[in-house]
Amino acid sequence: MPSISAQVSLYPLLHKRRSPVIDEALEEVRRRGLEVRPGTMSTLVIGGEESIFTALRDAFRKATSRRKVVMVVTVSNACPLSAETDSPARLRSRKVGDRTARADRR
Repeated sequence: MPSISAQVSLYPLLHKRRSPVIDEALEEVRRRGLEVRPGTMSTLVIGGEESIFTALRDAFRKATSRRKVVMVVTVSNACPLSAETDSPARLRSRKVGDRTARADRR
């Protein structure tokens, strides 16, 4: 099954402590064995299509079981990142706007 990526943002509403809600949802995703790259504004999830959609559904259900939340998801099969071609070290070494870096991604 081809690899896809999903950029996920979870916004717990009406809660003073948001981190536990987000951490619980991420744990649901990690249980599926998917690659999870947390960021400050969103989390990137990489893996098989069925696994990602199942994990996102379960994470949403977990987060909404006792809380009001908003989950924003962008899914792509055109730009999935892989550990082999887009390691964190390689991504950090690129310069923004560098034509060779953009051409290298194609």
